[in-house]
Amino acid sequence: MQLRDLLVVVDGSARNEAVLGVAIELARRHDAHLTAICPLEALMPVNLAFALGGYPTLTTLQSAANQLENDALVVAEGLELKFRDLLRHREVRGDWELGRGAAGAAVARWARATDLVVLGQTDPDHPLPAPARHLVEDVLMNTGRPLLLVPFAGQIDTIGTNVLVGWNGTREAARAVHDALLLIRPAATVTVLTVERSRPGQEPQEMPGADIAAHLARHGLKVTAARTATDRSIADADALLSYASDLGADLLVVGGYGHSRARELVLGGVSRALLQHMTLPLLMSH
Repeated sequence: MQLRDLLVVVDGSARNEAVLGVAIELARRHDAHLTAICPLEALMPVNLAFALGGYPTLTTLQSAANQLENDALVVAEGLELKFRDLLRHREVRGDWELGRGAAGAAVARWARATDLVVLGQTDPDHPLPAPARHLVEDVLMNTGRPLLLVPFAGQIDTIGTNVLVGWNGTREAARAVHDALLLIRPAATVTVLTVERSRPGQEPQEMPGADIAAHLARHGLKVTAARTATDRSIADADALLSYASDLGADLLVVGGYGHSRARELVLGGVSRALLQHMTLPLLMSH
């Protein structure tokens, strides 16, 4: 399976170069078309309310808002020039799109007509403006497309050669596994991991991920099914990331938001924790 149409989100963050590097390398490897979408909302000041707070009248407020948008357009022009230079240098076909209005809606419009969306993990030390702060979740939940998230720290040398699948048997996990076939290299090593809660005296059951491991093996991949038992002192997300580190994995594949976002926000959840603490590229599907 090959990627033919990619979308990369350019948000003006310090991690733009790494995110673009991942997207362009994927496009080059698959001979795919790459579209960059730059949502203007993501280029606004982090504290937009503070930036506009010193203007007491509607007239001066509108004037200030127009100036902020013009400033964002100047930044976007610079980002576009860098993107087009990268396309020429790497001999990749591509387009540039400017997203106006709400960032999530602007990206979602283009994402629905693509094979894969590449974007960066939110950096807590350099957050996006408040209206765009949930961009990743908005795109994941509203497009039906897989997301490849690039961590905000660390160097990305390879993706898809040593893959860890976090398997829990849900619809979202099944969707993620299928979507990941676009990224898994033919000679890759794949581990299907199930995280279980340890219960004293419980007899071990059959390997939970054996069926999906067999399915992946039929695609010609080298696959191993594994399980790890944890107590409640270790979160499932931490167990997955720890196992990925031990494996030296270069891609983690999981289903995203099997529960509602509201429930995960209140109770905590694997998806939200992985988005916050990921240490390697993450393929997530909903």
